[in-house]
Amino acid sequence: MDFFLEPSIWAGLLTLVVLEVVLGIDNLIFVAILSEKLPPEQRDKARIIGLSLALIMRLALLSLISWVVTLTTPIFSSKFFDLSIRDLILLIGGLFLLFKATIELHERLENDEDHENTENKNYASFWAVVIQIVILDAVFSLDAIITAVGMVNQLLIMMIAVILAAIIMLLASKALTNFINLHQTVVVLCLSFLLMIGFNLVAESLKFYIPKGYLYAAIGFSILIEIFNQIARHNFMKNQSRKPMRQRAAEAILRLMIREKNKNINIKKTKINNTQKVSIVPSVETEMFKDEEKYMINGVLTLAGRSIKSIMTPRSNISWVNTENNINEIRKQLLDTPHSLFPVCKGELDEIIGIVRAKELLVAIEKNQDVYQFSSQIPPIIIPDTLDPINLLGVLRRAQGSFVIVSNEFGVVQGLITPLDVLEAIAGEFPDADETPNIIKEQNSWLVKGETDLHSLQQLLNTKELIKEDDCASLGGLLIAQNGQLPTQGETININSFSFYIVKATEYRIDLVRIIKNSNIN
Repeated sequence: MDFFLEPSIWAGLLTLVVLEVVLGIDNLIFVAILSEKLPPEQRDKARIIGLSLALIMRLALLSLISWVVTLTTPIFSSKFFDLSIRDLILLIGGLFLLFKATIELHERLENDEDHENTENKNYASFWAVVIQIVILDAVFSLDAIITAVGMVNQLLIMMIAVILAAIIMLLASKALTNFINLHQTVVVLCLSFLLMIGFNLVAESLKFYIPKGYLYAAIGFSILIEIFNQIARHNFMKNQSRKPMRQRAAEAILRLMIREKNKNINIKKTKINNTQKVSIVPSVETEMFKDEEKYMINGVLTLAGRSIKSIMTPRSNISWVNTENNINEIRKQLLDTPHSLFPVCKGELDEIIGIVRAKELLVAIEKNQDVYQFSSQIPPIIIPDTLDPINLLGVLRRAQGSFVIVSNEFGVVQGLITPLDVLEAIAGEFPDADETPNIIKEQNSWLVKGETDLHSLQQLLNTKELIKEDDCASLGGLLIAQNGQLPTQGETININSFSFYIVKATEYRIDLVRIIKNSNIN
């Protein structure tokens, strides 16, 4: 045991361990791909048993070192090449590796559903996978053992190096297996490596030697490119994660639906020279979603992320019946206004008595019934302005076609919400007979009311620059927040790539704004 005190022995041992690990990387790749064929609960067991049996086999081959050396003696000779038992083993192993890697690549590239669906996947036999690991390790072991014999003379040193290398490979195999199986591009790259290694084994068995440096240089360069690819993918996912979850979901579902819709194509068949010529012509209507469809899809998927304020009809637009007015004024208001439902209040909007239908109230007036008593029969449904829009849908269902009143924490009415308001949040504006559209498209600009919902405006302008963390529900609120005070008529406010010219404003609010995209300004 005195030779352990020699520095050269330790240097040789360290070098041999490194070489054994390098030469065993191809085996680890094969183990990672094979283990995926098993059920998840059996993969670690197969990996440990397979590599442990491979270690025992390597130690057995080392103990029969004199017999392994004789494997290089030719058993068949010709003027072109000689074949030994080692060459036959390399040839068979190389062909098996080429076959196995080709089958795996075919499954990956064809995107076999059974391969992707873990519920319906047909898993391989446990011992079949273990035997494949051991057999392929036998092929890979020949180079490792012959390398060990060429570097070190002591059998004990060789065995220690093989054991240490096997322990390192065993510890690294799980992490490597998990990484490879989680990244499909890495799986394809590893299968390409196995094709290269299989081809190299076949060439080596036929005495066509390819320098190992060329092989490892190609593998190293490919790994470097894949590292760049993984970094780029990581940065892309990191940037995507900064977007709100609902926005990412909306964009992903929209992409999937467009892709599915593009599959609907018109196939025209024409006969030419007694043969059928099939021409595939994408339909113009199915190439992409129309703007209205995109608007509705995005509206549905982002509804839960909106605030009640962005959906409701604001307080200033509410038509309400004042019980303190005389009967003729109330009758005239009901007849002149196209709304079918009205909140009835005493003196001011915040003193709501009930909700009535215009037709029913007119009948009650004709019968000389008291407006106050009649209106109090149907009390209003009041919700806080902090209510989640998804919970709002349940409240509207209970309202049975009526509307709900939105109030703040001090009991001040902020607005009202009807089922039509929710529909407008999804599909766009439906103006009443007495209303003008909130947004009017002009030649190079948009004329927009200050009360216009920011979500609707942002979708129409095809931008994501307007909605920020300020919790502004309307265009007027955005411009006031941007300016720091209520802007005056004739003032222009620039926000990113848009200019907002105040067409009409009072000392209390912004009424009308002209929006111009900066690229349209000469």
